[in-house]
Amino acid sequence: MDKTQRGLIAFQGELGSYSHEAANRARPGFAPLPCATFEDVIEAVREGRADLAMLPVENSTYGRVADIHRLLPESGLHILDEHFLRVRIALMSLAGTPLEAIKQVRAHLVLLPQSARFLRTHGITGHAAADSAGAASDLARTRTPGEGVLASELAADIHGLEVLARDIEDHGHNTTRFLVMGRDPDPRARAERMMTTFVFEVRNIPAALYKAMGGFATNGVNMTKLESYMLDGSFTATQFYADIEGHPDDANVKLALDELRYFTSHMHILGTYPADPKRYE
Repeated sequence: MDKTQRGLIAFQGELGSYSHEAANRARPGFAPLPCATFEDVIEAVREGRADLAMLPVENSTYGRVADIHRLLPESGLHILDEHFLRVRIALMSLAGTPLEAIKQVRAHLVLLPQSARFLRTHGITGHAAADSAGAASDLARTRTPGEGVLASELAADIHGLEVLARDIEDHGHNTTRFLVMGRDPDPRARAERMMTTFVFEVRNIPAALYKAMGGFATNGVNMTKLESYMLDGSFTATQFYADIEGHPDDANVKLALDELRYFTSHMHILGTYPADPKRYE
């Protein structure tokens, strides 16, 4: 699908969220469709109310996004792209409010510790909110004096707030990886560097996982992620989620996947897609 083609892209959160910002950057021609939950995002695409889904899968600071690996195999959707978004935190408030007047801020719980040094320096108390963009919307409505919000600059633009400080995070490496997903795979997607994502269950034989992974090493295929999680709450049913560099049509990848299939009871490719150049920065 052409990245500039106009349509609807669904994401979890309110307008101005980091998922909204990622959607704008990855698919600038698409209109946003905010959804309450990840399940709602997936359902919007499956039902045809949206053309694409933008879903966060992992963060460089906090690791895997809860439940997302369980949802992806069941979604029926295909991964079309990945997008790495550098999380930049802005302090915003009502127009005309000076920074020294801010006594408290509201933000999603994960943003507060990331800005601890700035908040401590300026004597600002942080309070957790369910959603940072939602907190920006609330402040625009309630117009509470002396209150600020930590969120993306996009949230300030959308909700009519003034940015008082930019890039206030303690560390400059915080990045979230998103996946762009659609109802159908994109057969035209081919780039110099490709990624393939799949899930699998190993057969109930000794050293099955070790033997299944051996094919990637012997064939020179780089596996960038391997995570396990329980199925249906069972301690004996484990599914693995993996990302590898390469395309299933590549000779070495094909050999590795053939070997993997021999040692697995189930294997499903969720998508083959161009690697985001930011992956290698």
